[in-house]
Amino acid sequence: MSIQNTILLLTETVEKLSDPQTLKGLFHQHREGYPLPSSTVLEEIVQLSRAILFPGFFGKSQVNIQTIQYQIGVEVEKLSYLLKEQILAGLCFSEDYETKSGMVDLKKQARELASEMISRLPKVRSVLATDVEAAYNGDPAAKSYAEILLCYPVLKALTSYRLAHELFLMGVPLIPRMMTEMAHSETGIDIHPGATIGSHFTIDHGTGVVIGETCVIGNHVKLYQGVTLGAKSFPLDEQGNPIKGIPRHPIIEDDVIVYANATLLGRITIGRGATVGANTWILEDMPPEAKVFKK
Repeated sequence: MSIQNTILLLTETVEKLSDPQTLKGLFHQHREGYPLPSSTVLEEIVQLSRAILFPGFFGKSQVNIQTIQYQIGVEVEKLSYLLKEQILAGLCFSEDYETKSGMVDLKKQARELASEMISRLPKVRSVLATDVEAAYNGDPAAKSYAEILLCYPVLKALTSYRLAHELFLMGVPLIPRMMTEMAHSETGIDIHPGATIGSHFTIDHGTGVVIGETCVIGNHVKLYQGVTLGAKSFPLDEQGNPIKGIPRHPIIEDDVIVYANATLLGRITIGRGATVGANTWILEDMPPEAKVFKK
């Protein structure tokens, strides 16, 4: 191919890639001075949050009980700044906020949301402590809480999820989903930040688990690898578009165990104390204490 033909081919390709018709829904018009979300900074936020929630296991190894208040104070101040910047980026990236608020209002809102998120960290630590306990008690191979915190992917995934869930409840756009998807990439555990998960929750092994946006999971629930808590095909509106935001994922009541590679679909209820066997498909409600196994 001649140089002229190569230039012509490249020019035509650029024109096609720049055609507004092909960019519908795939192009974000960035406004000058508005920050963009950063996965690198969000990863720093998660790591810093782990250091605050579990001091001595993550972050600076020299922390001790005499200096812990000072150390956490420094880390919280940094976390507050990073959260404010990323929440602002999420607000700026959202079309709803972009059309309703100016930058001054967005900065004020981001600052208030970051402060609110910081205030929720004690509650997040409290429920994560129950998750550590559940993972330890549920696995005879675990020798200590330290092993759970440092080695088990479920705690990495749940830390990101429980932080992201609080941001989701506060109405922060985009950022919560980015955080849980980063944990998904790291652990193979896919938890939507909109899901509601009670205390003492654990996932054994974890790889391949999917928990949908409108899932409601009670206390003392245990899942194994490959479990899907998903949705059936959801209805369309009059224009043929999917109706979003409706409850479409399972409700898992307290003390339920779901074994490996089970698939539970739709807005069904799995009653308290029920057991779902491995490799089963569940499309209907299960009463309390029921047991379903694939023979």
